[in-house]
Amino acid sequence: MTHSPYLRTISRSEGRRNCSANGFRTTANLGIIEALRTCTAQLNLNSFAEVHLLGSSCLIRYTRSRGDQLFNLPIIFDLRYWQRRDLSVPEKGYIGFDNEEGGHCESDAMRAVAERAKIPGSATVGIENRVAEMKRAGKNVISLAAGQPDFVTPQHIREYAKKALDEGYTFYPPSRGLPELREVISKKVAKENGIEADPNSEIIVTVGGKQAIFSSILTLVDAGDEVIVADPSWVTYEPCVKLAEGRVVPVPVSEQNQFRLMAEDILKAVTSRTKLIIINSPNNPTGSVLRREDLKEIADVACDKDLFVISDEIYEYLVYDGLKHSSVGSLPGMKERTITANGFSKAYSMTGWRLGYLVGPKQIVQHILAIHEHSVTGPCSFAQKAAAQAMNDPRSEKSIESMVTEFEKRRNVMVQGLNKIPGITCVKPSGAFYSFANISALGRNSMQIANHLLEKALVATVPGSAFGERGEGYLRLSFANSAENITEALDRIRSALGKL
Repeated sequence: MTHSPYLRTISRSEGRRNCSANGFRTTANLGIIEALRTCTAQLNLNSFAEVHLLGSSCLIRYTRSRGDQLFNLPIIFDLRYWQRRDLSVPEKGYIGFDNEEGGHCESDAMRAVAERAKIPGSATVGIENRVAEMKRAGKNVISLAAGQPDFVTPQHIREYAKKALDEGYTFYPPSRGLPELREVISKKVAKENGIEADPNSEIIVTVGGKQAIFSSILTLVDAGDEVIVADPSWVTYEPCVKLAEGRVVPVPVSEQNQFRLMAEDILKAVTSRTKLIIINSPNNPTGSVLRREDLKEIADVACDKDLFVISDEIYEYLVYDGLKHSSVGSLPGMKERTITANGFSKAYSMTGWRLGYLVGPKQIVQHILAIHEHSVTGPCSFAQKAAAQAMNDPRSEKSIESMVTEFEKRRNVMVQGLNKIPGITCVKPSGAFYSFANISALGRNSMQIANHLLEKALVATVPGSAFGERGEGYLRLSFANSAENITEALDRIRSALGKL
């Protein structure tokens, strides 16, 4: 194992002073982070995302870049091992670290971790954590990295939640979800999405849309099964598939066709091991929107090859320029092979409420329910009560319309501004609240550009490489921020890139 001269541990005596029976105290956690902070330049650390206590060991996960790749690396400190043996650990020593291959220092705790659990943390979450840390330090960072609306949950929805609390909705909910919420979801998907779903057997209310997707993947994917996803795509699909011991097969999408996932490209990627296609429209990170004709062609492939589809439709209301959202589950032959994942985070600006839902065929949903029951039981009851009432309240529709109008204005400000910056081009996204800007002419990889903008311009963006190999050469910039902040951020970006 290579010993890196760049990575300094806290001292043995310092570790002993701050070690308790349950692991490190807060002061030791901070000490470790400060130790890591000293090697930022050499390791090109991008965030301090997590500190986990594993008995008396401390697992630190952080991200760094090497070339055009993003790594999430674990470092293990095991004080029990240091204390029970007379090791020659200097007061200012080093821990084993494979600096070339992105390895980690082994310990009893790390060897106990299952291989499936050794997945990277979320790059987008890591960036937001770093932004929060910089803001706490008093830096005026403008975040264009956010994956959530910047609007507070509408007042009437918050009032419904308060009322539900006062009415005693504080107990475990039914695992499938409150009956009244499932009923209103059933009516909604029939009217708006063209999908008939029995509220008692084909709908589950989940802890956010992410849990709907994860539980569905765990239900459908066996070890060795192949799952087709667009490249680039949302950072969470691949880790979910890996946790199910499946294999992601990336299908490239291109700027030339507005980053739309095309059936002909999917067909080229299908093998005898292919089990599932994941589609996401409107799309994160590209803002693309699949037309109904696109979905019909994808449905033909799914039916011909006997494949399942997970359709992530969390951004369904956020479409612009007169386009209409369509659901693949409404097409002939698709209801029995499609799980539609959705939620309240984006349209209702309820990201912190952690409330989503899935709709699918009974024979699949009953198995998803078992995973759901044994993992989360169900989302909190008062949030479900508020959501059920919100879906029936005309004020919610007005709030959504107002938000979409504002996002469309901001999108125009963002795209026009980006296209005026030398070295950057950006196609106009048709949906969601992300622009996916082409920065390939700048002569740096996306991680380098994102780091440069954060450090020199105090503007947070997400490197395209976080979303897949074909994301390299791009930055994701969210317009879930005020028009004033977007304009200021664009000015800062122009200035910082002029100093590259």
